[in-house]
Amino acid sequence: MTKLTHLIGIIKDKASQSKAALLSQRTTLSLLRATSHDSSAPPTRKHLATLLSSADGSRATASAFVDLLMDRLNATHHAAVALKCLIAVHHIVRHGTFILQDQLSVYPSSGGRNHLNLSNFRRSTADPTSWELSSWVRWFAQHVEQLLCASRALGFFFLGANSDSQDRVSAITNAHLLTEFDSLVAVVEGICKRPEPTENGLVEEIVGLAREDWAVLQSEVRVRVSEFKERLGGLKFGEAVELVCCLKRLEECEERIMGMNMIMMEGPRPTKEQVILWELVREVKDKAGLEVYREEGKVRIETTRFPVSHSDRFSAPPLTAYDSLLFPSGRLTLF
Repeated sequence: MTKLTHLIGIIKDKASQSKAALLSQRTTLSLLRATSHDSSAPPTRKHLATLLSSADGSRATASAFVDLLMDRLNATHHAAVALKCLIAVHHIVRHGTFILQDQLSVYPSSGGRNHLNLSNFRRSTADPTSWELSSWVRWFAQHVEQLLCASRALGFFFLGANSDSQDRVSAITNAHLLTEFDSLVAVVEGICKRPEPTENGLVEEIVGLAREDWAVLQSEVRVRVSEFKERLGGLKFGEAVELVCCLKRLEECEERIMGMNMIMMEGPRPTKEQVILWELVREVKDKAGLEVYREEGKVRIETTRFPVSHSDRFSAPPLTAYDSLLFPSGRLTLF
């Protein structure tokens, strides 16, 4: 980042914060401090905690705060500001109060504009840092959106939940379990699309957040794959097919996930939990695939046993090639 761009960012931050302080806008001031134009460092834990505390209170207060945060996210053309806004959103997903999370869950399911759709976000300046951070804005926005969609499918914000998932999943229907599993697989697929990290404080913070997300996600996925293992004999044909498709999608992520430094918590070797997960995925995929193969075989046998016959509604036999006359135009005229 050029010195001039950095200086302009500092001036903007000072001016905005001074205005908010003069107008006694506590929430706005907290947001501005947490989402400054500094491209080298993420918002501090203190700033994030202060930001969330400023939104404590009634549902109306939480709603106004979320609107303010989304407005800043969508109004800025500065990659660092956008990333810090997304970090704040992620912080709510993981640590926010129930009321704040409830207001956040409105996005992007309320209809109208999807405030987390930043696929067209582009750098505001031509410097390399801005270019690099812009790609992270697009990826991290999609990641946060997928976390919200998965949380909506599960019925709770799973990143910050302490409930026993094993007891919960055992009580839901196959269709609901498949919906949850599909949404979690989509998050894993999104993680695999992460840009290559570089030495930047903001990027390192996001990589760390994604690593923490994967640790929770890995557990949620394993619980559901284990549950499917217990239910294999009771799945309908369509459910078994859908399960195999989801497991194949998940298995295709293994190489990318295992090769990403962001999830290597204890050096270059995979952890025991990771090994168990991928072995379980392969086992259930193979068994579910066998069930699908058997069901397909039954369908073929039934079709052979009861062949399709001519309709009894017609007394005349079907027309054959000898009952038609070919004209030069290629059209057929029946006798």
